[in-house]
Amino acid sequence: MPLAFDSKTHGKIAFGFFNIDVDMLLLEHYFFFADYFWEKTVWFREKMEMAPKDREDSAMDITFDVWDIPPHDVGDLMGAIHGVRHTGFIGEVYKTFPFPKRPEEFKQMPDGKKNRPVITDIIRKYGTQKSVSVCFDIEKNQFFMGEYEFDGASFHELIQYVQRGGMPGWKDQKRPAYLML
Repeated sequence: MPLAFDSKTHGKIAFGFFNIDVDMLLLEHYFFFADYFWEKTVWFREKMEMAPKDREDSAMDITFDVWDIPPHDVGDLMGAIHGVRHTGFIGEVYKTFPFPKRPEEFKQMPDGKKNRPVITDIIRKYGTQKSVSVCFDIEKNQFFMGEYEFDGASFHELIQYVQRGGMPGWKDQKRPAYLML
């Protein structure tokens, strides 16, 4: 389940897994696969550790591929979870992968990647693929992703969220292989 995280540019924003059977994350209207996000955050962490402290340019910039869905096509997460409103992208995902009937089954599946072809087919109906700029400024301790800016502590919270498997945690405390990097 996505949680609210502090951003410097937009206040509280939604970030996280939105369905336990899917390995996709959302950042407001951006959607991307968790292993891709993890790979890029590992890249940033490695570059930060290797960067000389006295270098002139303290920022590192890359492009990041996302699915961008207009807000009116994202859907109603709570309505989809409760099975009463299946609108937009999230609604269609929940029609395909409904919320579990038993609360104890509400755990993020470490094998969500297996459903990627289905999710990719669904998201193509609602979103557009685009590249956004992702930048980490070591000196200013700032992380930018598209139009969203986070301080270092908030960026670290996003990473920790993915590590623990979101709000419900990983099923059987088993983490997917990409987190072992």
